[in-house]
Amino acid sequence: MFVDSHCHLDRLASTTHGGNLAATLEAARARDVRQFLAIAVTLDDVPVLARIGREHDDVAITAGVHPLQLLEREPEIESIKEAAERFGAVAIGECGLDYHYLDKTPDRVPSREVQCERFRRQLVAATELELPVIVHTRDAREDTLTLIREHSDPATGGVLHCFTEDLEMAREAVRHGFYISLSGIVTFRNAESLREVARRVPLDRLLIETDSPYLAPVPYRGKPNEPAWVVEVAECIAEARSISVDEVAMQTTANFYRLFRGAAPEPSAETRDILARAGLV
Repeated sequence: MFVDSHCHLDRLASTTHGGNLAATLEAARARDVRQFLAIAVTLDDVPVLARIGREHDDVAITAGVHPLQLLEREPEIESIKEAAERFGAVAIGECGLDYHYLDKTPDRVPSREVQCERFRRQLVAATELELPVIVHTRDAREDTLTLIREHSDPATGGVLHCFTEDLEMAREAVRHGFYISLSGIVTFRNAESLREVARRVPLDRLLIETDSPYLAPVPYRGKPNEPAWVVEVAECIAEARSISVDEVAMQTTANFYRLFRGAAPEPSAETRDILARAGLV
């Protein structure tokens, strides 16, 4: 099976399969994508994602605030924690730093100082809740790593999602207990340096994602992305590493459930009985 470890299902609903989210998810399941992590970009998203999660047993959700969101009031640590606990989020995020637009359109994005404080609060909330963090980072390498070192717990860790940085940053994140998630960008013709990351990062530290409805992989570039196409990401990684797609699927699925422990499906009664007789529960 495959896992789409990062998709914006609330934004995806209007872009694929005639706006039918159930049909979009069913198309993914038909390709053996059997778990979805729906990502919040504001705390207002969380109740909407929770409703989707209630309607679909294979959808888990997060709670967090994207670095580029302009807010009238910054969320306090307690409000972040409250949203995560109330709605059953399995991670905090997506959070992080994005300095790409600071010089280009400074009036349209939060300042460096606001982004750093917002990220810090979410890292602290994640640590206090013992939840992993989902980190968006762009043109902010040093500040991202510094805040992770200072405020995240390697025991719970997190993931650098939609990774587009270099191998050195990937290795530093892995040293701090983080995973590296690759999106459809890894399939792009000009992404050879990212395919090198796919080859060199240990397979037990890789995740796969779509970031749908954004960043559709080859051969679907230019179309709204959807979770079914996480298979193309896995195929590209398999080719880069000269291993089977099955191996990529199995290991990235195991990695997902190791990181996002709250997303693991409830075992059947039969499985629970076997575990009990083995003294494992």
